[in-house]
Amino acid sequence: MTDWTLDARLVRAFRPPPDGGRSGSAEWPATVPAAAQLLRDGLELAPGITILVGENGSGKSTVVEMLAEAYGLNPQGGSILIPADRPRVRETEPGAGRRLGVERGAGGRAAWAYFMRADTMHSMYTYLEQNPGRSPERFHELSHGQGFLEILRTRVNQRGFYLMDEPDAPLSFVACLGLVALLHDLASAGSQVVVATHSPIVAATPEAHLLELGDWGIRPVSWADLEIVHSWRDFLNDPALYLRYLLADEE
Repeated sequence: MTDWTLDARLVRAFRPPPDGGRSGSAEWPATVPAAAQLLRDGLELAPGITILVGENGSGKSTVVEMLAEAYGLNPQGGSILIPADRPRVRETEPGAGRRLGVERGAGGRAAWAYFMRADTMHSMYTYLEQNPGRSPERFHELSHGQGFLEILRTRVNQRGFYLMDEPDAPLSFVACLGLVALLHDLASAGSQVVVATHSPIVAATPEAHLLELGDWGIRPVSWADLEIVHSWRDFLNDPALYLRYLLADEE
């Protein structure tokens, strides 16, 4: 176990269930190696920023949703003030996250927590606009990227515990750089953030703890060793080489 000095983490770890994740091990999400490892071993969180990186299907979103369930956040997104049983478009979340325990750190329970989930933001905008008693908001009048930036500006702006599933999805290159600056500022102010991303820009956030997900489960990795970094660097150096082979295969 990692020894972090001057430990002021809000969350030390998500602990495995008493059965070590054996219950339902033949069923999803335990069939995903990263989710199976989370249920079997739990996950100790670093101070500041933890970034999950991996291919489609590696379990990034599933792991983040399980952490949201364990923490008591609505797994379809939103703040700690939104009931975990808020009506949903469809029941798609693992459910297994409720079996995980949360070990609070010396920083205590965060007064504020938020789960920013890319694929449910449209329904979240509707909920926020229609929720009575709130100041009028017009998220649906903004572009997809502008809506994300407005959520970041108004909801991810104080010390707390944050989960983000692919927040870079609608953002431009410049906006992704702004997201990196925001993540760095949050960590500097004592927040704890877990981010799932495909972006090498977001993964480059200074002092972030990187975890790579894949067939092996979950493992720590350096930015320079990430597959997405190698792939993007090679493509940008010679896009024609990639496209020539891709189009030749299609023909």
